[in-house]
Amino acid sequence: MRSLYSRFVIISIFIMLVSSILAFLLTNVYYHVYLKPYNSEKILKYAQEVKYLYEKNTEQNKDDYLQSISNLGFEVYVVDDKKQGKRYGDNFKKMNISEETIEHVLKGNIYNGIATYPNRLFATGFFDNTLLNSIGIPIENNGKGYALFIRPDIQQQFGELRIFYAVLLGLIIVISLICIAIATRFVVRPIQRFTHATKEIANGKYDLVLPENRSDEIGTLATNFRKMAKKSQNSEQMRQEFVSNVSHEFQSPLSSIQGFSKTLKTNNLTKSEQEHYLEIIESESRRMSSLCKQLLMLASLDKEDLTLRKQSFDLGQQIKDIIFMLEWEWRTKDLAVEMDVPNIQIYGDENLLHQVWTNLFTNSIKFTESGGTISFEAEELETEWRISITDMGIGIPENEVKKIFDRFHKVDTARNRKVNGSGLGLSIVKKVIDLHEGAITVDSKPGNGTTFSIYLPKQEEESI
Repeated sequence: MRSLYSRFVIISIFIMLVSSILAFLLTNVYYHVYLKPYNSEKILKYAQEVKYLYEKNTEQNKDDYLQSISNLGFEVYVVDDKKQGKRYGDNFKKMNISEETIEHVLKGNIYNGIATYPNRLFATGFFDNTLLNSIGIPIENNGKGYALFIRPDIQQQFGELRIFYAVLLGLIIVISLICIAIATRFVVRPIQRFTHATKEIANGKYDLVLPENRSDEIGTLATNFRKMAKKSQNSEQMRQEFVSNVSHEFQSPLSSIQGFSKTLKTNNLTKSEQEHYLEIIESESRRMSSLCKQLLMLASLDKEDLTLRKQSFDLGQQIKDIIFMLEWEWRTKDLAVEMDVPNIQIYGDENLLHQVWTNLFTNSIKFTESGGTISFEAEELETEWRISITDMGIGIPENEVKKIFDRFHKVDTARNRKVNGSGLGLSIVKKVIDLHEGAITVDSKPGNGTTFSIYLPKQEEESI
């Protein structure tokens, strides 16, 4: 996977290379189109002025005059008809002028070596300190012809060199800024999409268009962002369903209480009818009270700062207490309860785990037909305890097993109404087991009963 860091490094190197190459090429264009012709014309005019003053001032010493010219920042080379030459000022790096060129100047012609100098691609050729890269002009002294070659020396060319590098640097900066602006647009574009996506999520829209097929951190962020959006969407749906379910669960008993309360206001009811309606009102009130308690428990379990009050306790004794506590309910249905749970020490929140066994046992009692059997078993595994509750109830359809821990989910609404369920008991069980870092599994088939298996990790009290 190519990281975002490596992308930035590659883009930066690419920008530097492209900027340098383009700036160099454009600078050479500037040199060939403007600077080279300008300098060639300027030096040619200066050479003609030197020729004019050289030939006009007959009384002045010619060597002194040419030496003064060299002192102004020029390199001068004078050749006579015998090809004997003399230098004034700094030496040329190369005396690479041909005899044909010297003869050409001696015959009265002008030689413009700056304009015709090779290395046409690179502007640096202008700064080559060679005799070939000079201006040649014929001069006379006492009726004798000479060829005078002149060009700026290195010191004078520093100014032009600074201009050249200033243009080069300016072009590099401008081109780099343009490339950075273009590259930044491609880098910022996915960030802008994320910004837009956050606004969409805030407005309740979860169909996001995010960067795809990227193997860097942006691609990873897009994948995680989509997952987050999906979870947010699911959370919002769950919230809406939760509100709807709570409203529905409260509406039903409230409607019953309201309806039977109005009925009790009539004067033509017998005492037995009044007692029957009062029992219904009391039952619905208990149902609402139970629902409120379960909602409050779920709310407390959902708190991020919830601290479990863990301690060692006797699991076998706890389950015995629950069996005795609910004895009236299972004996009323003529159920048999078997228990194979030794007096083992479990480390956990005793009150919350008490709620787990109570909820599971209550469900087994509700959905087991009269004469059935409910059994408790505990088994020690290598790193955990397995506690199982098995009943001979009506079972759970396979396609419903994964949903039974969802809040307010009821496998059979009509059946649950009959047994006065809220659909929150198993949600509480699952939440408590998760808080204990355990697991819960369900093995059930319609008509063959159900087995809930809870796995709790072994954990010594002193290691906590």
